[in-house]
Amino acid sequence: MGAAGLIIIGVILFGMIAGGIAQLVLGVSKVSTMDWSLAFFSGIIGSFVGGILHGLITQHRFVIEPSGLIFSIIGAIVVTALWTWFKKSRASH
Repeated sequence: MGAAGLIIIGVILFGMIAGGIAQLVLGVSKVSTMDWSLAFFSGIIGSFVGGILHGLITQHRFVIEPSGLIFSIIGAIVVTALWTWFKKSRASH
């Protein structure tokens, strides 16, 4: 496995950790009942949402880029909250 493969594995693990933390912070699930597919997608997408927020807060510009751990977790919290709200609103109809 080359460097590119290790980077991909690192990004996947990083996204899953950020997404898992978001689920724990929001109380969506516990460690034993973690939705790892949601954790993965909310972590990866949340990293870009966090990058946008970071750009708007610090540099006063709109930039779509991955961000560091803190803003990835913040972005994952936003994505997880929106997904949870969307699922609940669809289930009630």
